[in-house]
Amino acid sequence: MKEENKEIAPADLVEMDFLEKVMVRLPRDVDVLEALGDLYTRVGRYEDGLKVDQKLTTLEPDDMTIWYNLACSLAVLNRREPALQALRHAIKLGYSDYEWMSRDRDLDSLRNDREFKTLLKRIANPVTKSAPDF
Repeated sequence: MKEENKEIAPADLVEMDFLEKVMVRLPRDVDVLEALGDLYTRVGRYEDGLKVDQKLTTLEPDDMTIWYNLACSLAVLNRREPALQALRHAIKLGYSDYEWMSRDRDLDSLRNDREFKTLLKRIANPVTKSAPDF
């Protein structure tokens, strides 16, 4: 999907301007970056959202949700292999929301991919380690 050239609502422009200014002052603030990345994606500025998600993975490398969001940003931009790689990493870190992943529109470009289906099955049927019998 290409960057959307849709009109951005005035309220979104005000919020974006505010968050961008806060980000300049607090470039490592995860909450600010997450809000800005979400806003960029919501208004169709996918490349900007991707840059924020990439920065977040360096700040919070063990956060499964951040890696999931990176996978979504990459998938929206039709970057199949990096999206799958980020998704694999999110699952490795513990991401397991089958219901959301199975219907998340950001992942539509991956829906028919064999590996995506395998990853989806993996979180639908997680392998559990049973306690040893005593």
